[in-house]
Amino acid sequence: MRRLKYAMTLSLDGYVTAPGDDIGWTEPSDDLHWHHNERTTEDTVALYGRRLWDNMAGYWPSVGDGPDVPAVMADFARRWRAQPKVVFSSTLTEEAVAKVGHNSRLHSGDAVEEIRRLKQGDGGSLEIGGAMLAGAAIRAGLVDEYWLYYAPVAIGAGAPYFRDLDSWLNLRLVETKTFDNGTVLLRYEKG
Repeated sequence: MRRLKYAMTLSLDGYVTAPGDDIGWTEPSDDLHWHHNERTTEDTVALYGRRLWDNMAGYWPSVGDGPDVPAVMADFARRWRAQPKVVFSSTLTEEAVAKVGHNSRLHSGDAVEEIRRLKQGDGGSLEIGGAMLAGAAIRAGLVDEYWLYYAPVAIGAGAPYFRDLDSWLNLRLVETKTFDNGTVLLRYEKG
């Protein structure tokens, strides 16, 4: 069975976006960016909610390999385009997702059932992004690992990393890492 990982950058006060879906405060250092690059592989399927998809698809397909593009960004763009992606949305169209291309497909049905089906398949791990989509997977008991990248900023309001939990989550710390910009990774598994 595939493992499902929920990995996002969050503020010290627990938010993944500021009001208005602002993620400007999440700019990674090169050290942290290379770490994310290593996690972005062709054997990991990325699961996106619509809002996070809009952010990613609006930027990474257009990043090229030119001399003005930092190596870390060109590398991530290549990896992101190659990585299989499932976009969960009831408002996007197949055409909108297909226009971006790059191994992306749309799922507009029951997200929890599709994630459950994907977990039963063969291959690498699954990585979920987007607080609303992840919240549904957490409530269904489908998330195996939590990768919390705490940025050294408090933003006061926004979308929380953990949304609408039905009960407490008992987690076991399995890794910590500090990056050169002060971001701290706390990686947990279900307890």
